Amino acid sequence: MFEKVNPTHPDKIADRIAGALVDIAYKKEKNPKIAVEVLIGHGECHIIAETSLKLDIKEVETAVKRIAGDVKIDYVEVPQDTYLANNQFGKIRCGDNGIFKGVPITREQWQLTTLAMWFYDDFKADGKFILDGRKLIICQSNIKTKDATSLRNLQYKYPFLKSNGFDVKINPIGDWVGGINVDTGATNRKLGSDMGDSITGGGLHGKDLSKADVSVNIYCFLKAQETGKEIEISCAIGDEFIDNKPYGEIVEIARKFINGRGGFEKFAEWGLL
Repeated sequence: MFEKVNPTHPDKIADRIAGALVDIAYKKEKNPKIAVEVLIGHGECHIIAETSLKLDIKEVETAVKRIAGDVKIDYVEVPQDTYLANNQFGKIRCGDNGIFKGVPITREQWQLTTLAMWFYDDFKADGKFILDGRKLIICQSNIKTKDATSLRNLQYKYPFLKSNGFDVKINPIGDWVGGINVDTGATNRKLGSDMGDSITGGGLHGKDLSKADVSVNIYCFLKAQETGKEIEISCAIGDEFIDNKPYGEIVEIARKFINGRGGFEKFAEWGLL
């Protein structure tokens, strides 16, 4: 059983904005310290950024409007806490306490993520998808549910639906319009969609690589895919070694993964899966 949302779901828009601001910070410094929270909906976008460096408000506004359109922006920027800053002084150390479990991706998760990506390529609008055994629920906004060229002939457009014999339910209450004009989005509210069966005590998005919520989650996920086994790790703020590796090495593994995705904003579109 798995649920997947696409990059225009309101929560993912919030994740993408948070990621875009972290990208801005990384363009200014190699190892900035930043944590961004976003709440967006109904024409308003509220952002709080705890950061070791000041962001250009024009760059912030440009990123928000590019991702979310014409919304009123309430941006609050505060310096990073002194104790947290001192933890990172002179050496890369674990930036948070946390528990993490990386789990191999299942066939079900791969199938649903693939379907969600296909629909996003076709419709570029808010969508949510659920797969539970053979039951497949497709909720796709901004389309004509009965349009024969889009959804009625799904099995012809997406052949794997027919070959797997799914019981498909499409837009259970009919046509709908989603997005931030009818719903709100908040950072890190769709971690189930982003992580599959993996578990974290924190959130993936809107944070720099010193944060275990980012780097250790990525590390556990990658190790689980490599070994085919569940990987469990806990850490304390200030740790210099995790899983018998210098924390800086784990940060570099995560950096390579993020860069491979195209940055923090692009990572936020689909998460780990």
